[in-house]
Amino acid sequence: MDQSVIAVNRFGLGARAGEPLPAQPREWLLRQLSAFDPRPAALAGAASSREATGVLVGRLQQLRQGNARPERPGAPQAATGQPMSGRAMSEQAMDASGMDGMNAELAALPAPARNLLREGRERFIADVGRRGAVALTSPTPFAERLVHFWANHFTVSAAKPQAAAVIGPHEFDAIRPHMTGRFADLLKAAVLHPAMLVYLDQFQSIGPNSRASGLAAARERPRGLNENLAREILELHTLGVGGGYSQADVTEFAGALTGWTLTGLGRRAARDVGEHGASFVALAHEPGARQVLGRTYRQDGPAQALAVLDDLAAHPATARHVATKLARHFAGDTPPAPMVARLEAAFTESGGDLPTVYRALVDSPEAWAEQPVKFRQPWEWTLAALRATGIEQVPAQRFTGLLNQLGQGAWQAPSPAGYDDLAASWLGPDALVRRAEVAERLAALVPEDDARALGRQLFGGGLSEATASAIARAETPAQATALLLVAPEMLRR
Repeated sequence: MDQSVIAVNRFGLGARAGEPLPAQPREWLLRQLSAFDPRPAALAGAASSREATGVLVGRLQQLRQGNARPERPGAPQAATGQPMSGRAMSEQAMDASGMDGMNAELAALPAPARNLLREGRERFIADVGRRGAVALTSPTPFAERLVHFWANHFTVSAAKPQAAAVIGPHEFDAIRPHMTGRFADLLKAAVLHPAMLVYLDQFQSIGPNSRASGLAAARERPRGLNENLAREILELHTLGVGGGYSQADVTEFAGALTGWTLTGLGRRAARDVGEHGASFVALAHEPGARQVLGRTYRQDGPAQALAVLDDLAAHPATARHVATKLARHFAGDTPPAPMVARLEAAFTESGGDLPTVYRALVDSPEAWAEQPVKFRQPWEWTLAALRATGIEQVPAQRFTGLLNQLGQGAWQAPSPAGYDDLAASWLGPDALVRRAEVAERLAALVPEDDARALGRQLFGGGLSEATASAIARAETPAQATALLLVAPEMLRR
């Protein structure tokens, strides 16, 4: 692998058919940081976070009241991207969304719950299509890879169906606009977004000594403190496992977070504090000062949690945790210690300025090793295969189904830890068989292509003799293309 091939595969999302490799790979990567468009044309039509939250809140209120409204006359249109010159995948080319199990589950639910989950699923699938369209056509694939990295770091998953409708807006409105800024701002936008508040049950958390707790007890509807969000922020989003926090810190931080909820959720005295549909209800906030990691926070209202988040963003353990995850993603399952130290220093010395960290990443020699250092996850391989074959338009239902078939549905991680970034999680024999099956179906859409010429264009001199020989022995052009799509060069980056 020469540096141009490394740039488009390890740092980017894979080379596109007919597009030359960059002549100045490092400069090409760094230019993308300033050229990145947080709201590209392919996201046109996506609901804003506030709009999606409003729909979600309306449905949640129906569930509380046990009163269903009539079905909407139409569903959100599944996005396939803007008109493009590239190939399009037909509706019949792939399996459907892969969410048939949810259809059966919906039929057994009461009408309010059925409406909530059906509408959330429709919006979710449409947004998965938009996400795919951006990745397949973006002129800044390195920046898009970073978007995907941070979306996985701050996982919000449709494993909790109630959150489905606001997961796309979480990435589009909280991750994309902030991933080229300061980590502190990205952190606050991501963890206080309505999608995260629902996913980790924060919107129902009430301080044990708050006025709201007393009122709930008087009505014999006791509700209390929920520590889920506080724990995951400490363990996953900032300090990391072994970052020096205790159970007492989790509980105190959870107290600071009480009051953060969804705008319009029937709470009186709600104060709109976010641009994305989050509110703060003082009645639910645990009164008094909080002590987290040895610091005392006496701030009133929403400022208390914000102050804790700012300090967590600046903590040395956070710098180390973020540096380690970035190094693992770009330089191998076992992160090189010198690279981790370099990224950690860039994070600390810049005050968490993410472009400074990204530049240190590009400058790290460990990320430019000539041999592949990472096994492509299903999401990464799918994008690389589609880009290689020139397919730029994929119906959202088909794209969702394709990813589910490969075992890594978009925004469907099984836990708040996100999808694993280790080869062992994706190397099973059954998983490789499924990739081969998908490769055959993709290749059938482009049988006229010369796979040998395509391999040379995608990998330059990095196309191995073994792969070239296998392609040459193929009985048909489609078979040759399928072999290229599951060759070691395509499976690793």
